[in-house]
Amino acid sequence: MKKTILFINLLLSVFGWSQSIALQSFATGFTAPIEITHPVNDSRLFVVQQGGLIRIVNPNGTVNATPFLSLGTSVIVSGGERGLLGLAFHPNYATNGYFYVNYTRAGDGATVIARYSVSADPNVANASSGTVLLTVSQPFSNHNGGSIKFGPDGYLYIGMGDGGSGGDPGNRAQNITENLGKMLRIDVDSASPYGIPPANPYVGVTGNDEIWAIGMRNPWKFSFNRLNGDLWIADVGQNAIEEINKITSPLPNTGLNFGWRCYEGNVAYNNTGSCPTYANTVAPVAVYLHGSTSRCSVTGGYFYTGSTYPNFSGKYFFADYCTGEIGWVDNSGTITWNYDGPGLITTFGEDKDGELYVAMGNVIYKLTDTSLAATDFEQNGIRLYPNPAKTELSMTNNNNLDLKSFTITDLSGKVVLQQTLSTMPIYTINVAAITKGLYLAVVETQSGERLTTKVAIE
Repeated sequence: MKKTILFINLLLSVFGWSQSIALQSFATGFTAPIEITHPVNDSRLFVVQQGGLIRIVNPNGTVNATPFLSLGTSVIVSGGERGLLGLAFHPNYATNGYFYVNYTRAGDGATVIARYSVSADPNVANASSGTVLLTVSQPFSNHNGGSIKFGPDGYLYIGMGDGGSGGDPGNRAQNITENLGKMLRIDVDSASPYGIPPANPYVGVTGNDEIWAIGMRNPWKFSFNRLNGDLWIADVGQNAIEEINKITSPLPNTGLNFGWRCYEGNVAYNNTGSCPTYANTVAPVAVYLHGSTSRCSVTGGYFYTGSTYPNFSGKYFFADYCTGEIGWVDNSGTITWNYDGPGLITTFGEDKDGELYVAMGNVIYKLTDTSLAATDFEQNGIRLYPNPAKTELSMTNNNNLDLKSFTITDLSGKVVLQQTLSTMPIYTINVAAITKGLYLAVVETQSGERLTTKVAIE
């Protein structure tokens, strides 16, 4: 809970521009991609297009020509902040074939949470299997939220915006008798169309039973740490402050209040009507100002749980939609901006191994770490590329060093590849048989000098 307003500490960000994040093109040909996700232990990525398509990206980056699901204009309305906005696969998708979508309904613009199932073809859904679970009326066309995710408790979490317009004119986010401006939590397994988790805070008392937390403005993107269950919510601000929230697992059932519209980030916004004290709302783990920059809207991402890029460990990655910048939040709550992209980032994604992706324009990119380049190699005129590599590495010996051998070891020191070197200026090294991960590459010269760098195998 908020104990004091640490105004200066929370509002100041560290602007570290020794860039180490890079984006590597992975798949192309999308239109308005707004979600990237996957079923448990499935190596495919499923990309949601706002206009109504869900498309499958294979592990090699190819995109299936036939969409997994297509929802037409008779079902959804898209454009602006409306459309097909969210996708979540049931934790037991491999056996029951159920997945869930969040879309804006044609006709009245209401938010719909619906369940579909896969067909006999694992790459195509059964388009006629749609069953509406939950409908939430929308008074305006913006602040629809979008993300839906299954939590570590097996329940489906739904991020709902405050209903739109500006400044939450109906004070809906603080109203516990409606579902706008909330984090909802439902049980999709215990009843039809859904059940209520018995620990939800308003069960048996005044308030909507679906509500898990209140006081959200527009939690467009939220995610769970796949390893420890922590919940990260990026709540889009009004006109001054963007906020990132972290709820540590096990998630509480006490009726959390994130403060909107009474507070924007960690500053009072509109205290008219019934407002909690600041100390009785949930403190953002990090905030950043619009200020004199062009930043205006946070796009939440993921806490890195992969193994390819150790320097990403302990960091939550996010972006600002308006500038295309990517930043991270470290364990102290400090924001570091590390990448300034050429386009607008609409969503992050995570594969089954915890590696991260972003959608920018019509391309899905993979996040990589440029600091894998080696000072030992660079200073001695040796270049190893591409890094990360998939099946083959090339190495150039620009200073014509008298080289003896090339070795790749895992981080425990076990040799996984060794190759004798000659005096050629360019070498080709086959790494197709090496399990993906982070390794050390060592070049030994004829005089016994050892030059080392990191190399990632995808």
